[in-house]
Amino acid sequence: MRRVLAAIVVPLAIATLIGMAVLWPGRSSLIGSRPFAAQGASLATAEVTSLDVGDCAAAAPSLATGSDATTEASLLKDAVCARITSGQGKGLILPVHVPSESLPAADVGDRLRVMYTRDALASGTPYVFVDYDRHVLVVALGIVYLVLVLAVAGRRGLRAVAGLLLATGVLAGFVLPVLLALAPPMWVTLVGANATVLLAVYTAHGFSVRTTAALLGTLVGVVVTVLLALWGVDAANLTGGVGEDVLTLSSLVKGLDLRALLTCGMVIAGLGALNDVTITQASAVWELHAANLALGRRRLLAGGMRIGRDHIASTVYTLAFAYAGTALPLILAAWLIDRPAADTVLSGEIVEELVRTLVSSIGLVLAVPATTAIAVLLVSAASRAAASPSSASR
Repeated sequence: MRRVLAAIVVPLAIATLIGMAVLWPGRSSLIGSRPFAAQGASLATAEVTSLDVGDCAAAAPSLATGSDATTEASLLKDAVCARITSGQGKGLILPVHVPSESLPAADVGDRLRVMYTRDALASGTPYVFVDYDRHVLVVALGIVYLVLVLAVAGRRGLRAVAGLLLATGVLAGFVLPVLLALAPPMWVTLVGANATVLLAVYTAHGFSVRTTAALLGTLVGVVVTVLLALWGVDAANLTGGVGEDVLTLSSLVKGLDLRALLTCGMVIAGLGALNDVTITQASAVWELHAANLALGRRRLLAGGMRIGRDHIASTVYTLAFAYAGTALPLILAAWLIDRPAADTVLSGEIVEELVRTLVSSIGLVLAVPATTAIAVLLVSAASRAAASPSSASR
């Protein structure tokens, strides 16, 4: 049985590596090809000292060199006082313009990422807000997460975190550069999904027949999701060009197929939940078999599916509410418009995410019986092999 599974998984892994090598863009990748700061501008850091811009000291004369003597001070309408902690103005307390949508989150002591632009001095300050500095918070949360995972899940939790890091590496180091190199998005999706699943599953759960059952069930779900995503995007006439970020991307990367990119996103969005369901199903079948070795395949399949139905019920609305929470501002904006509810739900902005959720959910639902059936076949074969006379003598 292990030889049969190896005959399936090893060629799959080899095909995935070959696919990654063929699709790899080399030096033609567009990663990092666009400058973050405009010409003549530089990045710096600052720390908020007061929310009242009137508390700021006057700008240093050296910063005004080359600018007009008169200023309109338009940037000071939404500004805070901050001590510049790096860059040309290090040590000075100056106004920093903060956009109105980011200003309510500001507080004394917050660290900021700012941009120094001498040409902006005519508007009141050469420093403009870029973002909040969140390094300390993210690192602290990451440490707490890691400690809790180790405390609760032990060594397996550590392997799961390692699998997550490897899967993230595949996404950041392969999928994104290859997509930006204008490789066929569907091939990128299939190869990237296979690499992610292989690394994440075997790293987190080890090499075993049970893990391989979950892997095969996951691949069934991936194939179903890919086919449904291709059909759904075409049948629903989705363009993939919804949202300012997508339009900005298409203007920066000429020739990018937005519809294929949308399909790719649908598959990637469902990978996590899909893997969760298949691992749980495989483990459920194995535990049911261990609790009662006399269970036949039919009863084992029925017991596994009872667990699978509960998991389907919880995971389906988890995906739906995850989308609703992420797209809440968009949904609220759409609900302000005076038009029938059906037209609102079926508008391009919302139906794109609706199709994404439905496609991922269908792939997830079909992966449950597939994984359960595969696990039943494998655990039964393993049980017969363990009970055979030749196995006992060995």
